[in-house]
Amino acid sequence: MTQHPINATLCHIIKDRKFLLQKKSQGLFGGGKWNGVGGKLKTSESPEECARREVLEETGLKILDLKYHGVLNFYFGDRKELDWVVHVFSTRNPQGEPKSGEEGILEWFSFEEIPFAKMWEDDKHWIPLLFEGKRFQGKFYFDEEGERLLDFDLKSR
Repeated sequence: MTQHPINATLCHIIKDRKFLLQKKSQGLFGGGKWNGVGGKLKTSESPEECARREVLEETGLKILDLKYHGVLNFYFGDRKELDWVVHVFSTRNPQGEPKSGEEGILEWFSFEEIPFAKMWEDDKHWIPLLFEGKRFQGKFYFDEEGERLLDFDLKSR
């Protein structure tokens, strides 16, 4: 049985006004959707350590500077139980060249061409805040399958 909530990180990699996204492999959580790079925290791992590890594992990039933006809480189906707690980061100075792997293919997008229609529905609400360098926190309520955003509460500072 999965322990709830699942603690995870998400890191958006920005370079030269382009945004690196990963199209998750089918069969994985979020399969077929474009997303930032991230994953579940290991026992006794800090969110910062997890973000650096996941970026290295999934892209081959080393992260020198990591900016913390906040926490997003996700609920699927039954609103009473929190499913995911995601710590969101960005970096603007990745070292190396990105390489796609088992997690999914990687592609750079300009800020104007981000494929929001092929991403998690919540992304369009908070990614603009990330671009502006703001901190934020949010609660997002999805249907059981995660296909439809039913409600949300997002605050930025």
